[in-house]
Parts: sequence; C-alpha cells; structure tokens
Amino acid sequence: MGLNDPQWGGGGKSGPPDLDELWRNFNRKLETMFSKKGGGNAPPSSPSGGPNLGASLWIFVVLACLIWLASGFYIVDASQRGVVLRFGKYVETTMPGPRWHLPYPIEHVEIVDVSTVRTVEIGYRNNLKSKIPQESLMLTDDENIVDIQFAVQYIIKNPENYLFTNRDPEGAVRQVAEASIREVVGKSKMNFVLYEGREQVADQAAALMQKLLDRYKTGIAISKVTMQNAQPPEQVQAAFDDAVKANQDRERLKNEGQAYANDVVPRASGDAARLLQQAQGYKQSVIANAEGDASRFEQIRAQYEKSPKVTRERMYLETMQDLLSNTNKVLVDQSKSGNLLYLPLGKLIQQPGVAQPAVSMPAPAPDEQAAAKPVAPAQEDRSRDAFRNRDREDRP
Repeated sequence: MGLNDPQWGGGGKSGPPDLDELWRNFNRKLETMFSKKGGGNAPPSSPSGGPNLGASLWIFVVLACLIWLASGFYIVDASQRGVVLRFGKYVETTMPGPRWHLPYPIEHVEIVDVSTVRTVEIGYRNNLKSKIPQESLMLTDDENIVDIQFAVQYIIKNPENYLFTNRDPEGAVRQVAEASIREVVGKSKMNFVLYEGREQVADQAAALMQKLLDRYKTGIAISKVTMQNAQPPEQVQAAFDDAVKANQDRERLKNEGQAYANDVVPRASGDAARLLQQAQGYKQSVIANAEGDASRFEQIRAQYEKSPKVTRERMYLETMQDLLSNTNKVLVDQSKSGNLLYLPLGKLIQQPGVAQPAVSMPAPAPDEQAAAKPVAPAQEDRSRDAFRNRDREDRP
C-alpha cells in the first residue's frame, strides 16, 4: 500500500491506517467467499462484526492447528537417527525415512549423525609440530620417557547414550584415550613401543578404550587408533640415537656369529658322525677278524691232532708261500763261496729313469736248491718263528 493511498490518514491526511477498518474489510471478503461457495445470500455484516468475527477466529484457529500439526513432519537421512523426546524424556529412536511426531512443545526430535567418523587428537592439535607435552610424554615399563602422538577415530553406535549419558562426549573420549594409552605404554618396554610393537600398542589401546567407553555407556564405538609419532624426548634424542646404533651393531655381530656357528657346527657334527661310523666299522672289522682267526685256529688244531706232521709241513709251506710272494728282494745262495748276495732290486726298480737291470745268477748245482723268492720285511719275524718251530719239531 503506497503513501498516496487514500486509506492512509483518512483521505490524504498523514498517519497510520485504521486497523479496525482493515479487519472489517478482511471479514467482508471472507464472508463473500464462503457465501458464494454455500450458494446462499450472506447476511449483511453488522457494524460491530460479531458473527463474522467469530467465524474468522475459528478459521484462523483451524489454519493454525493445521500448520502446527504439519510442523511435526521430519525426514531422517540414511546416515542419521532421530531421537524423539516428549517433554524432555526419551521416547524412541526413529530409523531413516519420513517421520512424524507431536509438534513442539509436546515432542522434540534430536537428529544424530551415526556414520560420520569423528577424530580426537592426543598429544598434539591439528599439526604434529603443535605438541602438548602434558598429553604426549609417557613413562614405559623400563622407566624411560617416550613422546607419543596419536589420533582416535570413533563413531556413534547408540544415539540415546551419546545424547543423555555424557555431557561432553568428545572430552570423555580424549580422557579415556589418554588413560588407556598410558596404561598400555606403562606395561611395555621402550624399544617395543618405538619400533616393533607400535601396531600392537595401538590395538591394545583401542580395545581398552572400547571397554572403558562401554562401561561408561557413552554410546561411542572406537573405529581406529593411529600412532602418528613415537620417539624419545627431544632433550635425549642424540644419546638415544647412539644407543640405537650400538644396539644395531650388537644385533649385527650376533647375526654374524650365528651365521658362523651355523656353518661350523653342522660341519663338525658331520665329521664327528663320520668318525663314529668309521670307529664302529673298525670295531666290527676287528671283531669279525678275531672271530675268523679263532675259528680257523680251532679248525687247524682239530686237523693237527689227527696228523701233526702233515699239518706242520702244510702250514710251513703255506706260510713261506705267503711271505715270499709279497717281497721285492731276491736272495741268492752260493754254496761254493759261502757268501750271501743281496740285491735291492725293489729299490732299483722304483727309482725313476733307471732301467731294470738284468741280474744273472750262477746256475746252482744239481744237488743244491736256491731259494729265489721275495721276502717282506714286515713278515720276517713270522718266518723266523716258523723256522724255529720246525727245528724244534725235527729234534728228537
């Protein structure tokens, strides 16, 4: 409505419009509309507007009720849950989809996102360089201090507990995470925390966090614990690097010694086993030879008892044959001169570059027999014993 409208100020006079007149005009229009729909003649409105005013109020109330009831419709996304409260008391948790509840102030709906992964940082904020020593410095089981920064990721698994059990869920997660990691680190060695056991420390801390959060009924589920950094304090970093280098040298020397032992021990074990087998074989050979000699002696003794003279002759001949067939020396008996000629033909033959000499021996007399058989030095004693035994037997 413009400023030149005649309704302003009563025909050109400045001032606000008459609200009663505007209300009466509005009622007339509503009566005209309903009278046309009803097909009858609407009664003329009275100057006071009593009946028309009551009908308008009822229409206004109905419209307000419809709008109020329509305000109870809401939509829950797939990643959300709706928590319905009636006069501040929990009623139900609604699943994704279009829903309706009694409008405010009777019921109220809290929409909770249950799929978003939330993160809590321990020992730093937003950047690893922004350390918080009060949270990151921890004591290990071997009384060393380590500087640890890690992040905890969690989701909401129970919207009711998340909303009503804890006043500050994120603060509760931070405190539980710090307490859990301190407990796990306090039961572990420093090298285990810094090197080979980082993943195990994170897993143990996550399990302990979930146990504590479930005990407190926070409605939070730990999805992952990530170790961002684990190192000794900056004040002792140089000394720690020297200690780490010394440990690495020790491990290297241990590995070299173990490799040498793995090479020497099996070889020595093999040699020992071989010697044992050789000794066992020698033992069996000696025993078998001794048993064979004993058995042969028993057989010879039995034959000797039957015919002593024949047995002595046969034993003498066999012994001389064995002795003289294995020697490389030649003995020539010259009965006329009375000298014993010795020719070391074996040594002459073994010398390289020396032709084998042709030894001419004088023909023995018909009644003389020359012994031209080789005699082994190692068996001379045995032959002498045989001769002596024969002489004793020939004596009366």
